[in-house]
Order: sequence, then structure tokens, then C-alpha cells
Amino acid sequence: MTPAARVQSAIGLLDEIIAAALGKGPPADRILADWFRSSRFAGSKDRRVIRELVYRAIRHCGPVPQTGRAAMLALAQDDPSLLLLFDGSTYGPASLEEGELVAEAGIAPGWLADRLAASDIAGAEARSLLDRAPLDIRVNALKADREVLELPVRGESLPTAQGLRFPHGTQVEQWPEYRDGRIEVQDGGSQLACEAVGAAAGETVIDLCAGAGGKTLALAAAMGNAGTLIAADVDRGRLSRLGPRAERAGAAVAETILLNPGREAETLEAWRGKADAVLVDAPCSGTGTWRRNPEARWRLDPAMLDRLTELQRHLLGLASGLLRPGGRLMYVTCSLLDEEGAGQIAGFLARNDGWSAVPLPLPLGRPRGQGLRLTPHHDETDGFFIARLDKPC
Repeated sequence: MTPAARVQSAIGLLDEIIAAALGKGPPADRILADWFRSSRFAGSKDRRVIRELVYRAIRHCGPVPQTGRAAMLALAQDDPSLLLLFDGSTYGPASLEEGELVAEAGIAPGWLADRLAASDIAGAEARSLLDRAPLDIRVNALKADREVLELPVRGESLPTAQGLRFPHGTQVEQWPEYRDGRIEVQDGGSQLACEAVGAAAGETVIDLCAGAGGKTLALAAAMGNAGTLIAADVDRGRLSRLGPRAERAGAAVAETILLNPGREAETLEAWRGKADAVLVDAPCSGTGTWRRNPEARWRLDPAMLDRLTELQRHLLGLASGLLRPGGRLMYVTCSLLDEEGAGQIAGFLARNDGWSAVPLPLPLGRPRGQGLRLTPHHDETDGFFIARLDKPC
């Protein structure tokens, strides 16, 4: 493919990604994967360049671009070599016309940038949300140990019990250590959130929003498969992936529970008042994960954020009923917005007498309200809010 043809292909893909973001369709990585699978004329170098162009444009544009061409022209304002490729050549972009639409650069849509700023995420803090993330793994303590495990590439130790960091794009999924369950891909901040739970052998621990089980597996390793670990979620598809992952990791999950939205308490009645710890890894805006999913900021709107904060409040109430007296509720979101983090904890404490927020002795993060916040800028992890609430005895 010619350089101009690559740019035009990136523009077409951006059109699809913009439409999917507005219509809550498939994510950018799936759109790219489908296009690469069907476009056999694109060689490996073509695919690499097109992917890079697409994600550079996504990161560059704050508000949702009007078109893929407008997004690419915005990127070209900072890269004049791209402008030369808008020359009307065969398979390339049409020639430039006077007064063409150019998308707006920025961190996020205006309303969302304002919400972040109100949560003290601005300037360098905000810009770091769109950096490229490294690849972090957790060595599975059920099968191996970081200190002695030999991997094809030497990783950098993280300030977690079993974490290692590799450059972006490292193909760890191709390693035998990944295939046999000795390592799992997990961001360092996510690993710290699991360690904050303090799950121990012999305890009853509930992962209330388990999803595909990334944190569930970390909890099983922390417990040494000695105790009762429950994984619950409302998403059948994601929860169905936990079984094969747990088998590969050698992780013992006592029960996997599919919840009925709005009727979760009924399904979990058998566990009411019995858990030593409940992890609420709550559905959220994902503002802390934009390094990996930059188009996610185009999918969020104020109404969706309101629905998410109401769901988080509901889940905190649900989790509180599952704990025994003296048990601990761990609340985690991969969001940097206060209404999904410090604000949720303040609201819970105001509604529930006798509960106490407990400081977290983690090696990274800074206090935010009654919890701890990790950010890409300060901690080189995804963005997280983590808090511990202890139930009165």
C-alpha cells in the first residue's frame, strides 16, 4: 500500500469507530481486527502503520470528531507530512479543500474534561491518561514465583507481590508461561487493588463484580486456594470465561453465581452476613483506562455517568449486607472522577452509621477523600480509586 492509501484506510476505520462510539457499537480494537482479517491486501507493515495512525488520531481528538477525515486532518496539524498525502492520488484521500472540517484536539469532550478538572485531574495529570500503557503481568503464586521464574524477556519488578512490567506490545500471550497459567496479564494498579483486599487462607471472600475473573484469580492466589471464594456477576458472557481461566491458573473458585440485575440480593441470600471480605470492582466510566481504550471517552455521556453512579451506590448497599459483623468492604473503580470514588464513599458513610474507612498501606497512590487514588502520571498504573470500609461489630 502507498502511504496515501494507508491514510485513507485509517480515515475509513475512524469513520467506523466514531459511528460505533456514538451508537455504542463494537470497540476500536475489534473494528480494526475485523478489517485486518478481511483486507488481505494489507501487509504486516501496512497494518502496523494503519493501526498507529488510527490510535494517534483517537488520542489527539478530545470531543468526538465529525468524521474520520476531520480527525486525520486534526492530527495532520501537528504532523505536516500527513497533509502532503491529501493529494487526490489513487486510493488516497481526496485533495484538500478550503474550509474543510478539522476535529478539535483535547483530552476529552468538554463536559468530561470539566468533570475531571473538578476532580483535580488536569494539565499533566490529564494528558497522561492518553499515554501508551506498558504491559504488566502477575506471576501466579499458585504455580510459580517471580523471583525464580525465567521468562523469554526480562521484566521490571513492580511494587506488588508478583508483578512484572514489559514494554507495550510484548506478546506475552504467545509465551508457554501464559498458556500454562503461570502468568496473567494484569495492570499493576489492579494488582494493588487485589492486595488491598487482604484475602487470606480460610476466609470467605466474594468478588461481587467478577466479570471474566481477572481479580478473582488474584484473590485465589492470595488465599492459596484455602478458603471459600465466590465469583458473581450479571454478565453471562464474561462470567463464562472465568471457568477456563481458573482451570488454567489452578485457581479454586467455590461457586460462580450469575446474578439477575435488580434481584441480586435474592440470588445471594445464602451468603448474607457470612463474608469476611467483599470486593466491589464496580462498573464505572473507565476514565482511568484511556491509555488502553482511548475511544472510551467518546462513548460516555452525562446520562450514562448518572446511571453508573446509581449502580455503584446500589452495589455498595448490596455488598454491605453480605458481610459478617467486622467484615471489610473493598470498593474499587478504574475511574478518576470523584463522583465515582471519594464521593461514593462519603455518601455511603453518611447513610450507614458505625462503618469506618480504614487507611490503606499501599506502596503507591495518594489519599483522596476516605480512599486512595492511583494515576498514570504519579504511579505509572491505570487510574484507580480504592477504599476499605469496615462493618461495625
